[in-house]
Amino acid sequence: MTQNLSDAVTANQDVSKPDSGVRRTRLREFQAQLVERMQAAQRGEFVQVNQLGIMVGQVRYLLELRESGEIVSASSLTTVPLTKDWYVGLANIRGNLTSVVDLPRYQGRDMTQLDSSCRIVAFASVLAFNSGLLVSQVLGLRNIAEMEEVTSPEDTSDIPAWVQSQYRDREGNVWYKLSLAALVQDQGFLQIGL
Repeated sequence: MTQNLSDAVTANQDVSKPDSGVRRTRLREFQAQLVERMQAAQRGEFVQVNQLGIMVGQVRYLLELRESGEIVSASSLTTVPLTKDWYVGLANIRGNLTSVVDLPRYQGRDMTQLDSSCRIVAFASVLAFNSGLLVSQVLGLRNIAEMEEVTSPEDTSDIPAWVQSQYRDREGNVWYKLSLAALVQDQGFLQIGL
């Protein structure tokens, strides 16, 4: 009986190991594909139809691959005193201190709930701005050629300049194309102090 229990425990351990290994392999493959496409975009070999899809709060955004940098876990953030509540803090990304911003809070909405699915999407080095967005979820690459552009409403006063356009996918989800280059030009975004 002891032998059977030992065999069952060993079998359970063997079953759980491949799952985490498979997840790591898939994550590595995704990261490799993303890096390859980002490099192709920077070289100009890539037609600008693929965008990085992210969920920020409850809103879906599309980011240009050439404007988005590394994607890292949001597990180790250091808060900075005397800053606005939308300035989440600092993260160490490969030895570089990167400021992290909660975009929904910056827009006056509820703060993003920090959990295990949250990531930081760093701004690309071409923007020369060590910052990143706290995102609820990274949704992968999206092809805007397969989406329908939504015509702009008459009143555009509520739409910030860094939201360039709006799309609807085949499932009816609305996506906003976010320009990180325009976001770093926003004077409010640059004023983090109280």
